[in-house]
Amino acid sequence: MGFDDSVLICDEVDPVLNKILQDNGLNVSYEPKITPEQIKEKISSFNIVIVRSRTTLTREIIEKADKCKIIARVGVGLDNVDQVAAKEKNIRVINAAEGAMNAVAELVLGFMLSLARQTARGDREIRNGKWLKNELKGTELRGKYLGIIGLGNIGKRLGRLARALNMNIIGYDVVPIDEEFAKEVGLMKADLDTLLQSSDYISIHVPLLDSTYHLINAQKMSTMKKTAKIINTSRGGVVDEDALYDALKNGNLGGAALDVFEKEPAIGNKLAELDNVILTPHIGAQTKEAQSLAANITGEKIIQILRGVI
Repeated sequence: MGFDDSVLICDEVDPVLNKILQDNGLNVSYEPKITPEQIKEKISSFNIVIVRSRTTLTREIIEKADKCKIIARVGVGLDNVDQVAAKEKNIRVINAAEGAMNAVAELVLGFMLSLARQTARGDREIRNGKWLKNELKGTELRGKYLGIIGLGNIGKRLGRLARALNMNIIGYDVVPIDEEFAKEVGLMKADLDTLLQSSDYISIHVPLLDSTYHLINAQKMSTMKKTAKIINTSRGGVVDEDALYDALKNGNLGGAALDVFEKEPAIGNKLAELDNVILTPHIGAQTKEAQSLAANITGEKIIQILRGVI
């Protein structure tokens, strides 16, 4: 059964998404460079709107989406969609949280390895003509304590990868943690304060909400080990960057790796001044495999919704 709904794709996505939608009879308008003003002008004509990270669907835009039935995010979070406004318009909002699970977890693992062995700094210094063989004495991940804040798809995948390296896993979440997963990786459940005090590495996997804004702040950082390392691949606002800068600069934390920032693009961010920090430009889900999978999942979810299956 084909559909004649119209779809506006506002960001660059894997071609598999277009194919799934078109194969099912949908009329796709692919505009990966469309501006917010143009979306505002055009959105009233579309039944389905698809975004990734570049586009933000504000209340002002969504209020003009008179024919819209579905807003889809080809990615994990939904903080770039005003979900309250969408609900008021009776628009269903979906994402493809499963698509980036492995990609983000592998990035975190790479960050941990690089922080442990200072490979990013070693690379920088060689390029600057310095040979820091004696200074760059690293540590091993084996036997260290990894605190995972948020045990959803990504947090669980990271736990399995870390367990394979014989790390000890501590977990905290505001929702009940999967008992089978906890048994599988030998997870030690803890409250947030205990996790922060006990962990050598802390990896954050929570959405940005009022309750998680600056979840990791100066007070929380003051309770951590001075050798502890923070990794954030979730959303920038979850970590207070000013407090993180002070803690790292003053030797009160061992290091940090950030893929997300309070302000993006993070050009000119003062954390770039520090040697014990790794910074990447929000590339957690930027693998060929993850983009293809997220596009596939998004397309299949849209078709299932139109068929009344989900």
